[in-house]
Amino acid sequence: MTAAPVPSAAPYRPLAAALWMTGSVASFTAMAVAGRSVAAELDTFELMLWRSLIGLGLILALGCAAGRLGRIRANRLRTHLVRNVFHFGGQNLWFWSLTAIPLAQVFALEFTSPLWVILLGPWLLAEPITRARALAAALGFLGILIVARPDFGALNPGVLAAAASAIGFAGSTIFTKRLTRHEAAISILFWLTVMQAGFGLATAGWDGDIAWPSAAAWPWVALIGVAGLVAHACLTTALTLAPAAVVVPVDFARLPLIAVVGMLVYAEPIKTAVALGGALILLGNWLNLRAGAPRPAVTKP
Repeated sequence: MTAAPVPSAAPYRPLAAALWMTGSVASFTAMAVAGRSVAAELDTFELMLWRSLIGLGLILALGCAAGRLGRIRANRLRTHLVRNVFHFGGQNLWFWSLTAIPLAQVFALEFTSPLWVILLGPWLLAEPITRARALAAALGFLGILIVARPDFGALNPGVLAAAASAIGFAGSTIFTKRLTRHEAAISILFWLTVMQAGFGLATAGWDGDIAWPSAAAWPWVALIGVAGLVAHACLTTALTLAPAAVVVPVDFARLPLIAVVGMLVYAEPIKTAVALGGALILLGNWLNLRAGAPRPAVTKP
């Protein structure tokens, strides 16, 4: 009897995944600046509504142009729903925290998300915690503590919101990784924008008053919509090329980047702790990527 053919394994290219993640890093940084710029005019629910509608329009236009709309599937809606509940909660908390505490502190607390991904990976993704990944997570966490220096005796709401957003983003990443095993990126992004728009409409319209962005706010809202879609497209593609525990820690690079942005745009000083913590985070990234690179096969004589 002839054995059934074994499906080919998914590509495993951690360095290519890291390159895709640079697009995600830049996009999320742009979203932070734009989100703070419109916070006085739009609440987080309204911001998520307009962002999602812009993203949905882009997905439909680009998918139609590329002839990929036929790859959108509706047979895993429960997983999409769970993923988007996590994401919607995390994203709203993140947008709100941008207005309450310095940008570098927001990103530092948000970056506990990869630690949750690494720790939950064995149970939800069947991705083992290796010594290298544990070391990368430990270095990243140490760097985060140095940068954020949280005062657990006097936590303010902005700190709590940023920390809680990390749990939402971790859940979103884990279920995105599960979806990439069966679904095309356009299908994941389509249901992201559709469900996020639905959640945004329900929450923004709860009080019967949904604000229409002003002429001055529309460029920032458009930037959030485009950057949000690009960020998730890059993240989704990266997750198809490498395990989540390899991909997600690359996002730590946002921390030193946003510290520089905060200094240049908002006069938030870069302290020694930020530089030291950022260096540890980058070291953890390098170790994680180095450990994730495939080893050349050794042929026995």
